[in-house]
Amino acid sequence: MDTILVTGGAGFIGSNFVRSWLKQEDTQVVNLDVLTYAGNLDSLESMCNEKRHCFVQGDIGDDKLVAELLQKYEPTAIVNFAAESHVDRSIDGPDAFVQTNVVGTFRLLECARHHCLQLPPSQREAFRFLHVSTDEVFGSLGPTGLFTETSPYSPNSPYSASKAASDHFVRAYCHTYGLPVLITNCSNNYGPYQFPEKLIPLMILNAIEGRPLPVYGDGLQVRDWLYVEDHCTAIREVLKAGVPGETYNVGGNCERTNLDVVTTICGAVDARLPDGNESRESLIKFVEDRPGHDRRYAIDSSKIRDQLGWEPTETFETGLKKTVDWYFDNSTWCERVTSGKYRRERLGNV
Repeated sequence: MDTILVTGGAGFIGSNFVRSWLKQEDTQVVNLDVLTYAGNLDSLESMCNEKRHCFVQGDIGDDKLVAELLQKYEPTAIVNFAAESHVDRSIDGPDAFVQTNVVGTFRLLECARHHCLQLPPSQREAFRFLHVSTDEVFGSLGPTGLFTETSPYSPNSPYSASKAASDHFVRAYCHTYGLPVLITNCSNNYGPYQFPEKLIPLMILNAIEGRPLPVYGDGLQVRDWLYVEDHCTAIREVLKAGVPGETYNVGGNCERTNLDVVTTICGAVDARLPDGNESRESLIKFVEDRPGHDRRYAIDSSKIRDQLGWEPTETFETGLKKTVDWYFDNSTWCERVTSGKYRRERLGNV
């Protein structure tokens, strides 16, 4: 049976991808995750009895372990989701972001390169290394325009700088060593199983509990929102039909200000859990802005649409309703993943 190696497959996007892949494909998935606070086995609970899912706890920076997995399972592809991914946490402690996103990706690339050298020519040609990245590497847009695959990199946070560095390493391994790589740069993801430090799940849970809804600055920062299952479909298409060495931007065509997102969540929670005549918008509290907060991101997805036939299927309204419903229906998961150190407090204050 063919196998793919998924790194970071117990995190938000990674676990959604693994579930989606196993539903759509006959391939075995070896899932490597170190299980930090945002990666946990609760997100993989539905796959406990799936024989094609092999979970391995470990770090992408452990080149001995990665080499052993590549030798044992001989995967046809590596899909790299493994990353520290929260901007506020990168402001508090950038070291972990450099170690995982830069050094970890480098070590994973080295293992992939040596693995490919040992493959027969036909298998080497078919092998793929798909690196999942972010639109934040491009920096901040003005009020108009879109990020394209040729937009210059201009990262503004330790997180985005670490992802930019990892993108450059991936591209360099293609150009220098001939490793057949693919890069995707996505916009802001949302959906089921997202750790509640991120905007949408944090606001949903706080709104349900009647807690304050902290909005940074004036709340007019703009993001393009992508439903996670649409993102997973895009990655599958890139893995199957993408051209090695190419980059594909993946966006949701759903630009919203942060304040619009929060007010929409308030309306959705109000509809499910009425609180008399008072809307949960009264819980919105404007707080000091994040240091170096980028004003606007927006993705041009025309390349992946025109070349691979992918487009998002969810609008922001339909995707958000599914997301709100999921958090209402999965309170046990939320309680368990937030039972550690994180208590939905403000991070990234310097």
